[in-house]
Amino acid sequence: MAFDDTQAKAPPETRNVVQFLRSSKSGMKIRVGALNGKRVDYFKGKSAVKALLSPAYAKVKNVPKVTTEAEAEALLQSSIQYAFYLRVDRGAPTGSSISPRHVTVVPQQQFAQDAYFVWLYEGSQWTTYAGGLLMVALMLAAVMFPLWPPVMRLGVWYLSIAMLGLLGAFFGLAIIRLIFYIITVVIASPGIWIFPQLFADVGVIESFVPLWEWDVPKKKAGKKKKAKAPAGASPEEQLANNGGAFIEEVGDESPEQSRPGSRSARVEEVPDVDS
Repeated sequence: MAFDDTQAKAPPETRNVVQFLRSSKSGMKIRVGALNGKRVDYFKGKSAVKALLSPAYAKVKNVPKVTTEAEAEALLQSSIQYAFYLRVDRGAPTGSSISPRHVTVVPQQQFAQDAYFVWLYEGSQWTTYAGGLLMVALMLAAVMFPLWPPVMRLGVWYLSIAMLGLLGAFFGLAIIRLIFYIITVVIASPGIWIFPQLFADVGVIESFVPLWEWDVPKKKAGKKKKAKAPAGASPEEQLANNGGAFIEEVGDESPEQSRPGSRSARVEEVPDVDS
């Protein structure tokens, strides 16, 4: 890249700060844009300030100490000169409304929390290189499988059989627990699940605990009832508690009601007292 020489001049502390911001530990929200027809990552200045004030940054070694937003802004402003990131303006999307936006580098490189900055630093690439080498090694090993020693080929065969057996046991257990549940629904409603946490988002051990459980539906939280006005409340307080409606309880004079002495409520709109 054209900015490699400029980035190489950065002090170690500044490089450590940039590496933290570029990593997932910073928690920054990364957006995708298009710069000169190339897809790039960019971020908002406010997100970088929050990252420098986070507890994760305080644990990083060999970096400048940041305790206020002013110090964070000053540190981010001083890092712009090394071209790890540059300020950009956002334009229209490249295609539909969900497509990446066009970004263009602005002449005035001044840091601001409401501005956007494009990443020109890719971060550490050792994981990418290691993954590429591992992929090549696996492909070569698969192609050269006929040349493997008999012991290694036999070991791979046993391993594949073990994996297929484990997968088959899992599907068999899922079918058995479903059949058992259907039987128990008929003879012992509401039914029993064997290993009820088998498909839950839990750990391996927790998936088999408990051994069985009744299929009881979870109760939904009931709606909260509105608080009634106290017995000795004044008409004004009753009016405020009932949202502008005056509620008066009257005796039910109809003799045909099944419950003697039942009471009904009559709602009557009254003008607001404050008006």
